[in-house]
Amino acid sequence: MNRLARALFNYFIKGMLVVVPLGLAIFLIYWAVSKLDNALNLSDVLWINPKTGKGIYIPGLGILTVLVLIMIAGVLVTNVITDPIKNWLSRWVNRIPLFKFLYSSIKDFTEAFVGEDKKFNEPVIVEVGSAGLKKIGFLTQKDLTALGLPGEVAVYFPYSYSFAGQVVIVPADKVKHLNKSAADMMKFVISGGVTELD
Repeated sequence: MNRLARALFNYFIKGMLVVVPLGLAIFLIYWAVSKLDNALNLSDVLWINPKTGKGIYIPGLGILTVLVLIMIAGVLVTNVITDPIKNWLSRWVNRIPLFKFLYSSIKDFTEAFVGEDKKFNEPVIVEVGSAGLKKIGFLTQKDLTALGLPGEVAVYFPYSYSFAGQVVIVPADKVKHLNKSAADMMKFVISGGVTELD
């Protein structure tokens, strides 16, 4: 009986290791997509059922609207909007203090991942303190002479199980480049070091 209980418990644990991450990932994606779709879906305002007088909700229309708007914005920015218009828009945005802060922070963060000048593409390992402790991070600025810190660099250290992190200024000679892809190292750090490395 003991062997049977142990075997069943072992099967349960192995099943849980497959089902829980898969289920949570699917649930989080479904939750995020449905919340975004509900917030942006205007179908129940635009289309009214003449018999009942109530709005007709069309699932997925909010997400589709956002995707179409992003594509149109991409086409306009690439082909229509010129540098003078971009500069005028930038000056206008910079006049609104709170909006400027939010816009520039979100823009910089987005560009760090998907822009032409990706910032989190140089994984490094940094020796911290005298005890030989090492941290994995991403080199974000190679020259800090503008801050009066020549010979120092900025390294972003993401936290495990989070998209938050911190920027630390360290001497350039303490930074050692890792010969791994940035995506693999980001997964490694965010997973708390449990992701397998090739």
